[in-house]
Amino acid sequence: MLLHPAYKLTIGEKIVDTTDEPQASTAVSITVNLDMDTPADSFMLVTGQVGGFQPQRDEDAKIELGFTDDALTQVMIGKVLTSQDTLTTRRINGHSPAHLLLTTFVNQTYEAKTAGQIVTELAAQAGVPIANAEDGITFPAYVIDGRSPIYNHMHDLADLCGFDLYITAAGELIFEKFHNGNTLHIFDYGKQIVELETQAAPETAVQVEAWGESPGGSQAEEAWAWLTKDFAGLKGTAGSGSPVMLLERPVLRSATAAQTAADALYTHFQRRKLRGFLLSTGQPQVKLGDAIQLRNVPDDRLNTKFQVRSVRHHIDKTTGFTTRIGFRALSI
Repeated sequence: MLLHPAYKLTIGEKIVDTTDEPQASTAVSITVNLDMDTPADSFMLVTGQVGGFQPQRDEDAKIELGFTDDALTQVMIGKVLTSQDTLTTRRINGHSPAHLLLTTFVNQTYEAKTAGQIVTELAAQAGVPIANAEDGITFPAYVIDGRSPIYNHMHDLADLCGFDLYITAAGELIFEKFHNGNTLHIFDYGKQIVELETQAAPETAVQVEAWGESPGGSQAEEAWAWLTKDFAGLKGTAGSGSPVMLLERPVLRSATAAQTAADALYTHFQRRKLRGFLLSTGQPQVKLGDAIQLRNVPDDRLNTKFQVRSVRHHIDKTTGFTTRIGFRALSI
């Protein structure tokens, strides 16, 4: 069965829907990049200079992809940032609402707040809605300074808690720990998988030690501002052996916080030991926060589940609709 790529672009008040009007296509190519390790997801549209389709900066954009015989799937919303014209084409670039997190700066001190509460308040100041923000570490005190955008502070909090930080296809922020994935997608070798590339990385560290800056855990939470000479009961440790990675963060003002941060960094290192990319025919239903399962791959260690870390959708008139999925190991 021959699949015919389809899309619906809604930019400002202009709609281009190839399922409703098969001759409406003005796009030369459509690329959507979603990536947990990139500050802001992005899209790029290359269109012909026809039909008066002239998106302007800051116009709202919604992109839905799929095939003519199936319902389209929304893969991203955002805003137009730039538009570049030539005699024959127009190149339109835009970002997800994460762009707001990268352009908002705040000076704020939080007391007795969880990481999730801090992220929720920061997102509200940037005007980004929250889909889910789990609590994570409780901080007796946490300072947000205006030298960095609030995205950087959110990312730091996510790293300490072992959480994922990303924007959904609906434009809402997620701050949560990954477990089994929102949805599990099956990819069979020789069927859905067109190309497969994996990388087995050496051990970065087999043990992590996390250290804070107060006696908190040993002298009660009210003592977080004290100074101490003995950190023996305050550090967090994960794994064993050598080499040892040392994590020093002043905000880890309790033994519980230090242990959470140590566990998070250790898990991060372990999951990065096996990662890769696969190329498939268009899979608009695969999203950040999902998991994939590979089956019937000749290398048996790959026939397991992985976390989706990035998704790149691409449509053009030569190669059709393809999806490139970046993944990493689940088990440690």
